[in-house]
Amino acid sequence: MHRLIFIVFFFLGTTVVSAQTWEVGGFLGSSGYMGDINPIRPQKFTDFAFGAQLKRNFDGFWSAKLAYMNGKIQGDDAKSTNQSQRDRNLNFYSAVSELSMQVEFNFFKYLVGDIYSYENKRFSPYMFTGIALLNFEPKTKYNGDEITLRQVETEALTYKNYAISVPYGVGLKYNISDNLNLIGEIGYRTAFTDYLDDISGRYPDFSVIPIKTPISQALSDRSILSNIGIPATQRGDFRPRDTYMFAGISLTFTFVPINCPTF
Repeated sequence: MHRLIFIVFFFLGTTVVSAQTWEVGGFLGSSGYMGDINPIRPQKFTDFAFGAQLKRNFDGFWSAKLAYMNGKIQGDDAKSTNQSQRDRNLNFYSAVSELSMQVEFNFFKYLVGDIYSYENKRFSPYMFTGIALLNFEPKTKYNGDEITLRQVETEALTYKNYAISVPYGVGLKYNISDNLNLIGEIGYRTAFTDYLDDISGRYPDFSVIPIKTPISQALSDRSILSNIGIPATQRGDFRPRDTYMFAGISLTFTFVPINCPTF
């Protein structure tokens, strides 16, 4: 009985391994941000982004992907259609880099090289989710100089320039020919930080709090109207997390095991 169980698991394992393929490729597209400066426009992609990925296809439906993404995010109250934001007059820009582990699910059976399966499709929509480590560093221009906002503590507190985020999104993959795949994808990331834009809570009272640098107060309240930055009044939108996103095209190459068909 033990020998039979061993033989069954051996052949099952051989079947699974033979169906597994590795996939590698690059990404080109755009990046964007939603947060205290852009609270309601999920389609606002503003800057160039690029990336790379290494994927393990377990079967025609499930894959695991290790991905690196790099881009830029930015926001400017002065360009808002909202008058209160224009009066607040805050702005930022930041490079963002992300290393993530994702799981993909294909809606159709999609397995490059599986030419003996009538169920296999040449294209498939898919969805994904996972977990990521994000690095960011919001900056601004002040009197012609580039200022790292985290270092001047505009809300009189410190925060880290890295955070965990949760990627999720959808895409469409198409097998161009043989081992080449063309993939279009749009994905959002919920970051476990509210400081991608250096804006979160309330205006601090610098009369009772030690000022980090001489420009801390000036960068904390850049409002056009003098009554905007009153200490303890709302500076951010109080939502606990910011979002960033990527959308673009990937070209990938799948390494398919060479297996002889059985009859």
